[in-house]
Amino acid sequence: MSSIQFFGWEVHYDEDSHLQADQEATSGKRYTMYHGTKVRTAQLIIQNGFTQSPDGMLGPGVYVSRDQKKAERYPLNSPPTDRVVLKLSVDCGKIKRIDKDNHPLQKTWHNAGYDTAWVPPKCGMKAVPSGLEEDCVWDPKRIEVVDIALAPNTAILNNLKQLITSNPKSFLKSANSGACQYCNGKPGPAHSVQACWGCGDTVCTLMTKHRCNTWGFM
Repeated sequence: MSSIQFFGWEVHYDEDSHLQADQEATSGKRYTMYHGTKVRTAQLIIQNGFTQSPDGMLGPGVYVSRDQKKAERYPLNSPPTDRVVLKLSVDCGKIKRIDKDNHPLQKTWHNAGYDTAWVPPKCGMKAVPSGLEEDCVWDPKRIEVVDIALAPNTAILNNLKQLITSNPKSFLKSANSGACQYCNGKPGPAHSVQACWGCGDTVCTLMTKHRCNTWGFM
């Protein structure tokens, strides 16, 4: 008679972090968003990170959107030849929905313990005549530039991508470096490579799947 023991795991990550603009985000998760800016400002953001706007419709913070089309409109007074859309990964933290004019927390949401303010699309706010979705993130450190969604030309696109990959904290660099041969360089916390206690194979704890079987006879 024989017995079979199975070891391993299978994980299903929430890889699609790109919500539709009208979907309400879940607090504590990281999502794909966009930010439109000038070419030179894009370079500075990639190199040094974002800085807070001193004020705005939602008060101080970094203004971003899940809607790339909205980001493509900015800066409003800049020609298309000087517009760049940065693709971002945003750790939203605790989210507050602001969906009407003169909302009691419209500019004080952070004082109430929230990290991000969210204006849903077509909510009727006069301050958003376009009706497009908008977010304000209080802490710039919650935002990481991961790629370039739009650039005026190939030369600028390549220059900006190079700046991203040269950043030691870059998500794009991590994704393309192939640093971990076991989990295919999946961005995330520090890798832990060790021997599987079932079959002895070398595995990374960030691998999405590992299956082994140990045969015993009795």
